[in-house]
Amino acid sequence: MSPLIISVATTCAATAATFFLGMVAARLMYDVRGGFRAWIDGILTLPLVLPPTVVGFFLLLIFGRRSIIGRALEHVGLTIAFSWPATVIAATVIAFPLMYRTTLGAFEQVNPTLLEAARSLGASEWAVFRRVLLPLAGPGVIAGTVLAFARALGEFGATLMLAGNIPGHTQTMPIAIFSAVEGGDMHAALLWVVLIVVLSLAIIRLLNVEKKTSRMARVEPELPRPEPAEQLPTAVAPVRETASPVTLDVDLERTLEKFTLRIVLGAGDGAVGLLGPSGSGKSMTLRMIAGLSTPDRGRIVLNGRVLFDSGIGLNVPAARRRIGVVFQDYALFPHLTVAENVGFSLARMTKDERRVRIWNQLERMGIAELANRYPRQISGGQRQRVAIARCMAMEPDALLLDEPFAALDPHLRRRTEEQLRAALADFSGPVVFVTHDMEEAFRFCSELQVLDSGRVIATGPKHRLFEHPRTVATAQLTGCKNIVRAKRVGDDCIEVEAWECRLRSAEEVPENLTHVGFRSHQIAFQKSGEKENTFLCWLVTTSEAPHEMTLYLRMHCEPLPGQAPHLQADVSKEVWRDLSRQPQPWHITLDPARLLLLES
Repeated sequence: MSPLIISVATTCAATAATFFLGMVAARLMYDVRGGFRAWIDGILTLPLVLPPTVVGFFLLLIFGRRSIIGRALEHVGLTIAFSWPATVIAATVIAFPLMYRTTLGAFEQVNPTLLEAARSLGASEWAVFRRVLLPLAGPGVIAGTVLAFARALGEFGATLMLAGNIPGHTQTMPIAIFSAVEGGDMHAALLWVVLIVVLSLAIIRLLNVEKKTSRMARVEPELPRPEPAEQLPTAVAPVRETASPVTLDVDLERTLEKFTLRIVLGAGDGAVGLLGPSGSGKSMTLRMIAGLSTPDRGRIVLNGRVLFDSGIGLNVPAARRRIGVVFQDYALFPHLTVAENVGFSLARMTKDERRVRIWNQLERMGIAELANRYPRQISGGQRQRVAIARCMAMEPDALLLDEPFAALDPHLRRRTEEQLRAALADFSGPVVFVTHDMEEAFRFCSELQVLDSGRVIATGPKHRLFEHPRTVATAQLTGCKNIVRAKRVGDDCIEVEAWECRLRSAEEVPENLTHVGFRSHQIAFQKSGEKENTFLCWLVTTSEAPHEMTLYLRMHCEPLPGQAPHLQADVSKEVWRDLSRQPQPWHITLDPARLLLLES
């Protein structure tokens, strides 16, 4: 055989071997963490930095006739060294690092939240790889294949060491060039050089054309609308197999970088809100419930089914928990249409069943006209509705919402809230709603749990937490804007140094009182000072919103330039119009029944 045929056969075989070996190595390394990762990666990348003759020498030690492997193969009639398979092995080893590193880099560029979303939708690890990771990393994989092909085609040193220079058997084009130059035949050498350059350029160009064609060939698939008789009633919720009560019981602990997260949570037929500042452990709680992160210890039980129990070593994978997750950044698969995103979890259904279920959810969320568009072609509010429809399509046993409106502007937030409220009205399972916005939590949840640095500092019905927050952190998270230090001076009396006054309380003042709070919208303006806890006040400054005014007030005496206000009061525009016509000072009352008696 001529060097051209030997080179083409060797390069094709080596590229195929490198493709699969590089993909497997990159996928395995993708999940590896810890100190050993750098060492493993260094070993896999080593042929890229070593001189090819050194790599060839090591291969000769492994596959040579005097090696253990070489002698074992000779016993079965196989010889690797100085044979055509040796050229393939040498080219594969030399080209492997390029394929591995490029593919690993492409995998690491894929948003990991997309993989977690796929797992939460019931996809196995193989399905996650095949349907999400590989398609999104496709350009990088193609680039790695091209680089591996080019490197295998030009391999010389390792091939010469392991396979030798046997015309018609192992003499590839690079070796033929070396032999021609060594023999003084520069014309033959130039011919082989031109062939290598032309072949390399042709393959690279062909792969680029195929890549471009594959992009252009993807036409938006039309999802046919089901016949009216096929459609599910849009107001009917999925029927559960059992009539047993729906419950989610969580008791978990996990050590994080800054604190240890301890969470005890119970949810039934309704929404429980996890309220807390950023970094308090809210999202990690959802990840542990969904099976995307593993707790150190604890137990999760959903509708009587144990999902996690550290005591018996049970940890049900996320794909089998049947828990829907709406992620903060939507986590829509960019290579799939809206309809394909919604139907991602329905792969086991028949085509007609899947089509009906998808259209049902699209129409419930008011996005049926977007069925054949891609996520990049729709707005943020529409993406969030797609994410909700995708979760509801799988008919989950529980639903987790991780700050679903954080990325939306106020107008879109209101519209999407209405769509979500309608979807939750048809959902009979436990719902856990994570937010740092008290108003969102109040609108969607009946029960609230307040987290601060990994601890549950308050829990109970939302109205009770709002009226009696008990702690400073809870009061702040539930929107109280007037909180100052205070001390108990009697059973129903507290002294507030910052406000230069004493206040009467309608309830007994606790011994451990450290602060007092008063909500800005509950400050009452009076015409006289007859009521208890009524003081004179002057206006320091104002701040205007579309429907209300925020007044910053100083009590007892007219403020001097630069003096800070004592209180913040939120009033309607109508109240402000009346107040602005009245001479100062005004009278304000801090209702004894509305004082928030707090501990730090």
